[in-house]
Amino acid sequence: VSVLNCVCCRPVVAASMALRGMRCLLNAGGPPQMLAGMKVVELASVLAGPSVGQYLGELGAEVVKVENSRTRGDVTRTWRLPGEAAADGRSAYFHAANAGKKSVAVDASSAAGVALLHRLAATADVVIASYKPGDAEKLRLDYTTLKALNPRLVYAKITGYGDANPRAGYDAVVQAESGFQYMNGAAGDGSSPTKMPVALMDLLAAHQLKQAVLLALWERDRTGLGREVQTSLIQAGVSSLANQATAYLKTGAVPQRMGSDHPSICPYGSLFVSADEKLLTLAVGSDKQYAGLCAVLGLDVLPEHTTNPLRVANRESCKAYLTPAIRTFTRAALLAALEAKSVPAGAVNAMDDVFQIPEARALVMDGRDGEFCGVRQIASRYSDGDAAPPMSPPPRYGEHTREVLAEAGVPPGDIDALVLQGVVTVSR
Repeated sequence: VSVLNCVCCRPVVAASMALRGMRCLLNAGGPPQMLAGMKVVELASVLAGPSVGQYLGELGAEVVKVENSRTRGDVTRTWRLPGEAAADGRSAYFHAANAGKKSVAVDASSAAGVALLHRLAATADVVIASYKPGDAEKLRLDYTTLKALNPRLVYAKITGYGDANPRAGYDAVVQAESGFQYMNGAAGDGSSPTKMPVALMDLLAAHQLKQAVLLALWERDRTGLGREVQTSLIQAGVSSLANQATAYLKTGAVPQRMGSDHPSICPYGSLFVSADEKLLTLAVGSDKQYAGLCAVLGLDVLPEHTTNPLRVANRESCKAYLTPAIRTFTRAALLAALEAKSVPAGAVNAMDDVFQIPEARALVMDGRDGEFCGVRQIASRYSDGDAAPPMSPPPRYGEHTREVLAEAGVPPGDIDALVLQGVVTVSR
């Protein structure tokens, strides 16, 4: 497995191996297989659409990932870390959103390839698509075309900017355009906007579409009919600007880069260094919590810091007042003392530290044979839920082409002919 050979991935893999014997999704109380028996056809790549696909798979749906045979499949198969082995085309990045799926490699630009995809869509419950506006229509893989074949179909679509804007959506670009990158970075006039280290716009769009799909399936139970649901990266991002957006719209104040500080709470998100040179953050949101913090540190509450508005107005003096006292504690000792006083605080963890947290380790998935699958999309729990069966690892490119087409009623001889014609690709 490629991730096992990647030095950068070893902390996650180690956590995964430590969890062997656990069921993939969770033990008792894990997500039940609510969508068992449903079929999903994923005409999407990279992260947003595939995240929706894996989510539905974790709920029990069968997910067929359709990959473009003209490009040798999902591009994230090739997005490898330095030193990561390339043996089987399943990069660590590809593991982020493709567990439990079946891979079918099809040339959708050919008439025969489109006919195969129509066959799959005709019996599907959900199709997930991430084409640029207009491309699905050109390929005859749009909702109007597929609805004529399957009126019960829920067609879930992700675009960059909606149907009226033909631009392709890229997470880094939308992070910049939606305001996130401008606000993110060190404080000060000389600082630069900073992209976030995960494709957050993709993930936000995926969450929007997951909700829309479930609502459409619920509606279908009442009406018998599917519908198209869609979201865009830009609107998913802007809808998540939360207090930063409302602060601007209500006051006209443009949010600026503040490092880890919060614009209207102090000390909240601020970073401090302990006696053993370890980083920690505070999340003090009330005057009572601030009084508790000062009590733990052996400090008086200064008159200019008694209320949150005063602390925000005197932010730098507040942080400067706390810093030397925090420096007298080891991180572990201070965090324990603050927890005892119900003062919110936490360690700033690197990834290897993250997967020492039991709640994080419970999200790491191993497959039926103990092979690393990825990290669960579902982080919710359900009462009286039975443990879900382990998921299969992310598929090799074209691994299930024969199996899926045979299940769709394509005779073996016809599959062989399609392979020879280059319409489909079969993994060897």
